[in-house]
Amino acid sequence: MEKLIFRKFIYDVLIFFLVLSISLTLIVWVIQAVNYLDFVSEDGHSFFVYFGYISLILPKIFGKLILFTFYISIFYVLVSYEESNEILIYWSNGISKFQFINLILRFSFIVMIFHILFNFFVVPKTQDMARSVIRSSAIDYFPSLIKSKQFIDTVENLTIFVEKKNENGVFNNIYLKDNLEDDKSQIISAKTGRIITKNDENYLLLEDGRIINIDGNKTTTFNFGKTEFNLSKYSTKTTTYPKIQEINSFVLIKCLKSFYLFNTGFKEPFFSCDTGSISPVLRELFKRTLHQIYLLIVALVAGCLLVKTRNDKSYTYYKFILFLFGMFFIILSEFNIQYIDFYSDLKLLLVSLPIILIFLFYVLLILNRKIIFK
Repeated sequence: MEKLIFRKFIYDVLIFFLVLSISLTLIVWVIQAVNYLDFVSEDGHSFFVYFGYISLILPKIFGKLILFTFYISIFYVLVSYEESNEILIYWSNGISKFQFINLILRFSFIVMIFHILFNFFVVPKTQDMARSVIRSSAIDYFPSLIKSKQFIDTVENLTIFVEKKNENGVFNNIYLKDNLEDDKSQIISAKTGRIITKNDENYLLLEDGRIINIDGNKTTTFNFGKTEFNLSKYSTKTTTYPKIQEINSFVLIKCLKSFYLFNTGFKEPFFSCDTGSISPVLRELFKRTLHQIYLLIVALVAGCLLVKTRNDKSYTYYKFILFLFGMFFIILSEFNIQYIDFYSDLKLLLVSLPIILIFLFYVLLILNRKIIFK
């Protein structure tokens, strides 16, 4: 009987947790998707690239919300049990409040393990895949970005100005500046031009113009009747190299191990382990692993709802304060990540803070067992 009752509680929490997580994830995802429309409107990527990218950020959003949604789920189910007197079923079957708290803790531990694995493997992989979508994409909508009397600097090292663009896609009075190297550049002006496509690559066909090559203090100029300027060789200004949160977890562990044990770094194609990256690496690894212990903390906070019943005069006030207390720990978990620094003397304390908190919290519950967990 006891197993059936506990199973119902876990089922109710899981259902509410999944519904709430998916709903909030989709809401945040839609907002993010609107913000990323710049990939098309400003950076010139196709809608295929856009939808591929925003689809792959869903796991990141879901993982980010788990701590909040899990706390709300346990809190809501316990409150609803108390309000409907359903909680009395547990006490009438000989289940103590302390047993209930331990059930919540064991269940939270399983969710914590899932969260760690999800953040350790799935989120970095999908984030890296999303970046790869941008890295391997062409600037498909570049022609539509060119507008009359506007400087276009969508692509890196290239600026284009068009005085007039007619309905047929013909440009009048075109000016281009191509930054070749630090001290080398090329300025091209033409009376007319239009975008053409050859072998799936975009070219700007220019007519009746002039090219000025600048090399340090030297300048050479020559005129042309017709020339083709390859636009496809230029890359977007959108960040294409992986960020720390997109790096494989084992690479980050290797970096941390190199500094702690050998005080040396290393380089990989898209990642450099050095003095500048070691603190972000430590923060990222903490976020993927020990940070999830806050799941146990907020679960215990929600479990403290069992201390009082709705017949107590202070129940409403107690419930409100307890909810704020849980939210405080969620906010604290985010601050904890931000202030972890490899070179700080407090790094060991900050890294171990969630472990210390869960230990202290549980010890306090045991010490008060005779009073409130009978």
